[in-house]
Amino acid sequence: MGILEVKGVNKRFGGLQALGDVNLNIQENTVHAIIGPNGAGKSTLLNVLVGKLIPDSGSVLFNGQSVLGRKPHEINQMGISRVFQTPEIFGDLSVIENVMIPCFAKRDGAYRLHAFESVGAEDSIVAQAETMLADVGMLEKRDMHAGSLSRGDKRRLEMAMCLVQEPKLLLLDEPTAGMARADTNNTIDLLKEIKAKRDITMVIIEHDMHVVFSLAQRITVLAQGSPLVEETPENIKGHPKVREAYLGEAQV
Repeated sequence: MGILEVKGVNKRFGGLQALGDVNLNIQENTVHAIIGPNGAGKSTLLNVLVGKLIPDSGSVLFNGQSVLGRKPHEINQMGISRVFQTPEIFGDLSVIENVMIPCFAKRDGAYRLHAFESVGAEDSIVAQAETMLADVGMLEKRDMHAGSLSRGDKRRLEMAMCLVQEPKLLLLDEPTAGMARADTNNTIDLLKEIKAKRDITMVIIEHDMHVVFSLAQRITVLAQGSPLVEETPENIKGHPKVREAYLGEAQV
């Protein structure tokens, strides 16, 4: 049994079959990538995994518990964090204040913007935030205005906000989208460091094959809303079904 189990998930939007009988078994402490052509159902599947969308049928279990229909803070409390395509930060706050908010959320059970103003900048919360910023290489920017950061640094900050909640499962939706190659490589290195330091499972949805093959241990290819192939990166490369899905015709 995996840490994340998707069983017979189907989802339609009107006449469109977005997901068709999707079955996945994500093993604990692995990096699992989900790839596929545009319209393959990747984003729909991710939204099902975080409880944002309810499938028409099927189940999604995290450590044996259903995630379906749960509110975002309940998903976080279960041990699941999500990194969005566009970094989700509080641009009008400082870097360290951004990380302090989920520190309070971990303690109090819900996000409260400006929680530090009503409670005070408790030493333990500040220490947690500083430790996490150091882990992602952002401590020297602790007092900077978060909205002024580069795309790569905003991603690092978002990672810190997720990781300070000590998730067991990190879902990453195109974490290098919109980045220059240097920032992409830095993000790859950061994810490798995170994986090396923590018992954490990562599920990555990504178009950039450089990112996928640099990080993933298992890859699932979606085509027209259904899993086409699940293999190791070595066996995915050149797989005839994968080439057909991406290129539109069988390659011989």
